[in-house]
Amino acid sequence: MSYPYQIKSLEQYKEAYKQSVDNPDLFWGNIGGYFQWKRRWEKVLEWNFTEPKIEWYKGAKLNITENCLDRHLKTLANTPAIIWEPNDPEEHHRVITYKDLYTKVCQFANVLKSNGVKKGDRVCIYMGMIPELAIAVLACARIGAIHSVIFGGFSAQSIADRLYDAQAEYIVTCDGAYRGAKDIPLKSVIDDALIGNRTVKRVIVCTRTRTAVSMIKGRDVWWEDEVKKVETLGLVDCPAEEMDAEDPLFILYTSGSTGKPKGVVHACAGYMVYTNYTFVNVFQYQRGDIHFCTADIGWITGHSYIVYGPLSAGGTSLMFEGIPTWPDAGRFWDIIDKFKVNILYTAPTAIRSLMGFGLGPLQGKNLSSLKILGTVGEPINEEAWHWYDEHIGKKKCPIVDTWWQTETGGILISNLAGVTLAKPSWATLPMPGVQPILVDENGKEVTEKEDGLYKGNLCIKAPWPSTIRTTYGDHERCKKNYFSTYENLYFTGDGALKDEEGNYRITGRVDDVLNVSGHRIGTAEVENAINMHAGVVESAVVGYPHDIKGQGIYAYVIFQGSHGDEAMRRKDILQTVTRIIGAIAKPDKIQFVSGLPKTRSGKIMRRILRKIAEGETQNLGDTTTLLDPGVVEEIKNGKI
Repeated sequence: MSYPYQIKSLEQYKEAYKQSVDNPDLFWGNIGGYFQWKRRWEKVLEWNFTEPKIEWYKGAKLNITENCLDRHLKTLANTPAIIWEPNDPEEHHRVITYKDLYTKVCQFANVLKSNGVKKGDRVCIYMGMIPELAIAVLACARIGAIHSVIFGGFSAQSIADRLYDAQAEYIVTCDGAYRGAKDIPLKSVIDDALIGNRTVKRVIVCTRTRTAVSMIKGRDVWWEDEVKKVETLGLVDCPAEEMDAEDPLFILYTSGSTGKPKGVVHACAGYMVYTNYTFVNVFQYQRGDIHFCTADIGWITGHSYIVYGPLSAGGTSLMFEGIPTWPDAGRFWDIIDKFKVNILYTAPTAIRSLMGFGLGPLQGKNLSSLKILGTVGEPINEEAWHWYDEHIGKKKCPIVDTWWQTETGGILISNLAGVTLAKPSWATLPMPGVQPILVDENGKEVTEKEDGLYKGNLCIKAPWPSTIRTTYGDHERCKKNYFSTYENLYFTGDGALKDEEGNYRITGRVDDVLNVSGHRIGTAEVENAINMHAGVVESAVVGYPHDIKGQGIYAYVIFQGSHGDEAMRRKDILQTVTRIIGAIAKPDKIQFVSGLPKTRSGKIMRRILRKIAEGETQNLGDTTTLLDPGVVEEIKNGKI
């Protein structure tokens, strides 16, 4: 089966783009017609960015799982929906057909219901990359529960904060998870997160590592036992809950410029249509292709391009439990060879890391099945782009350089594989329905070029179907973060360049948020964690260029007390950050200082700290407004 809405030429792209801007109701109404609805919409789009209030397919009723599962059963029942490759290459992989997946999702949906989960309840999912994670996500959607997946690398404190914010009453987890050479004790982290928690009623635990765990009577139950119970009751099918188009589908927490993570909320209908549309078009997906997205489902990339996008398109999604460098740096290439993968979608961080191992790990690996390559998470540098093109794609696979965010739900700017032109390290053209604009600090559109390019802060003028709807429990925060900086615009927080042809190149964050290995981490969040250490008086965190991660975390710390030497203090601070946020937020460099560059009003001049961290020590700008300009010299001399 082909997709009638798949763009096949540059002319078609231009036509689609023009119609999507001139008449979005007609354009997205036509695309919506290819999905299964319980009731059609009264109006395609109603919106204003002031409140903000954004409604797509208003009045429609649906369930996203009927579009991901039920509608494929007649024609694709025996087609693989998910291929799962375990962490250990010696362990056997699993192939789950659409029929199998439908059965397992209905089964686990009945487990959730029998444990008291109802429409609108929040279910926190904290699992390793096993098929049961995708099954749990879809089972929540099946019964109208709101899932909130938390990446398996977050600490107990981070989980506790998210549980509290979402007021989650249910948790689905595993005894443990495998990740490379590590065993991660997921259930014991959940136990720590639940100390003092008064809202969680039930923890469902899936067996993976067979590690010893504490199971509390009345609260903790085994996944496998619960499945047996519903089987005994003869509960096979589970009717899909009727959802309103604007009902929340999930909450996904992301870092902001303040210390508190914010719960991004996506709605059922618009998110479904947009992830499907972008998956089919950006990757030029053909029925039967094997799509290997290497992300974790704990991040938005996994939600949109491992689960919902591919499955709503009747695609085959490959899920990998491990990491690209274990048991050796040839693991991705082994997987591509083994399953004859057609599309590889990964992060520039992974590409740069694998480049460092040279071409040895590629020897003897057959990558000829590859048709399309993709990158996600951060802008890809030209050197990595050319290595990916030459050694992985053999110069015959288009590379799609996709730009988007947790808040956007799906890809906003990208070339379409083999249809629109690629430009190394440029995201290129916006997707149909996406209207970018570059503005200056005052919100005025940039009309003058600098060095032949337009340069400014990247905003979007109108909603696309998977626009963020709110931040959970705090709509004012959503408004302040995304819709208040510039009037009537969605502000992405990123800077960008634009060329004469309308191609965009993302230059990175312009707010106090770092992009580390494609994951956003707020500087305030890291500072709060560092400041929790007993010996720390104050800290300031900035980003600096990192060869592998893209951006590294550089911390300037004022430390009081004589406990341990500098090396020991660094280790203690890293342990504190790991305990409070997770290892993902650990600073790469910690410099101990006696003071920080502050204005007379007490504001830390991070601009100066950023320049020093980047190795720029001469042109630091005006320092005369600082309370103590002498502190800058000391910081420069002590740079790590």
